[in-house]
Parts: sequence; C-alpha cells; structure tokens
Amino acid sequence: MVQIREISEEDAQGVAQLSTQLGYESNTEQTLTRIRQINKSNENCAFAAVIDDVIVGWIHGFYTLRIESEPFVEIGGLIVDETYRNLKIGKQLIESVKLWAKKHHIKKLKVRCNTKRIESHKFYERLGFKENKRQIVFEMNLS
Repeated sequence: MVQIREISEEDAQGVAQLSTQLGYESNTEQTLTRIRQINKSNENCAFAAVIDDVIVGWIHGFYTLRIESEPFVEIGGLIVDETYRNLKIGKQLIESVKLWAKKHHIKKLKVRCNTKRIESHKFYERLGFKENKRQIVFEMNLS
C-alpha cells in the first residue's frame, strides 16, 4: 500500500534516482540540498510516495506570484517510477499539492508539460487539467 507523506532528507537518494526517469541527471547530494531548501520554504511543498520504505514517486509544488494574474500553485515536478504507474499514485501526489494549495487559499493549480510527453498530457487531462496555452521556454546561463 502506498503512503504519501512530506518529503524528507532521507528521501534524497530515491528522489535523485527517480529524477533520472524524468530526464534530469541529479546526484544525491544535489537533491539533498534542494530538499532542504524546499522544506525550509513556506512557498514550496514536496511529497513522496512510499511503498515498503521505497520511494516510488514524488511531487514538488510552489507558490507563484505574478503581476498580471492571481497567485497560483504550480507543479514543478512529478514522477512515479515506471514500474508503479497506473496505480493512482500520481493522482494521490497531486491531491497532496491541491490540499496544500487550498490551505494557503490558492484557487488554481497549474502544471507545465513538455510537448513530447503525450502520455503525461493524457494523465493530466484525466485528472481535470485543461490545456491553457503552448509556449516556448528560453533560458540563459548566468555564469
């Protein structure tokens, strides 16, 4: 049976391993640093899905403030181990972020999804998300 709980420092190795399934190379030390920062922040939440003491999924949500719109919570990352998919774990992780958002009086939850991840699009649509827009993301290295 899956347990959903707040993410902890002890989860760093499992979270880092799952992150590689999302296409992000991240080692345990880097992940631990990020978990510590998230857990110290009032504007972030993160939850882990655990089965038999093994991290099988995680989600990160963060409060977003924009001049042009009402505040919202955005899902920054969500992954369920490929061997544990279709067990409603992703839905439970999203529910945890939804509860966190409601506790902070936020009325909208958003998620960005790579255009190539068609299965993810279907997953979010099944949960009630609606496509709002497509965009191109630009980035610049500052170092």
